[in-house]
Amino acid sequence: MLGNFIDLIVEINMKILVVEDEPKVASFLKEGLESYKYEVDIASDGNMGKRLALKNNYHLILLDLILPHINGLDLCIEIRKTNPDIPILMLTALGTTKDKLKGFASGADDYLIKPFEFDELLARIKSLTRRSAGMAQSNSSLKLADLELNLDSKKAHRGGAEIALTQKEFLLLQYLMLNKGRVLSKAQIAEKVWNLDFETGTNTVEVYINFLRKKIDKDFEKKLIHTQVGMGYVMKD
Repeated sequence: MLGNFIDLIVEINMKILVVEDEPKVASFLKEGLESYKYEVDIASDGNMGKRLALKNNYHLILLDLILPHINGLDLCIEIRKTNPDIPILMLTALGTTKDKLKGFASGADDYLIKPFEFDELLARIKSLTRRSAGMAQSNSSLKLADLELNLDSKKAHRGGAEIALTQKEFLLLQYLMLNKGRVLSKAQIAEKVWNLDFETGTNTVEVYINFLRKKIDKDFEKKLIHTQVGMGYVMKD
């Protein structure tokens, strides 16, 4: 029943902001999305994108990286200050792992490299909006020992004290807690949390695990995040 309700939210009355300075690309996106009954606003530069994003209520933002006045990374950061929950999908020709990590660090939820198939864009949009709608309908929280992660407020508490998390720290902790007791490889974590193909020369997963350990485990005798040497990480009591 909930799944059907979410599908309706995704398919009906969806309003999308496209921040894209190339007129042909912007027109292509607008016409394509409107043919699927999405309502679309276009912003041709970062300043206009910021004004529209802060003024109107959108279900999703498609954001180019290279923009006049305010670039996509800085604009994403600005939007996140006032709207931490809106799905943001970055569209860019910059496709290295380093570029993707910069995008995620600025607050993007997903990253699609130009050129792309329109069907793939639609699939990404539906995935992000369905996930957002599902979170909006949820009143649940995840618990392990004295650690609680609230999926509505996106806040973590341990021993009654609030723990401040960045967006990616929250997503990483959520993924670990959803799979508590299960050993997760670096490749699985990179794919699910960052939508990245795991590269052996990248230490992103280790870095963020260490961030979480400092916040979740450092001040507590009982450690919840454990390393399985040669296999990955597991959250357990």
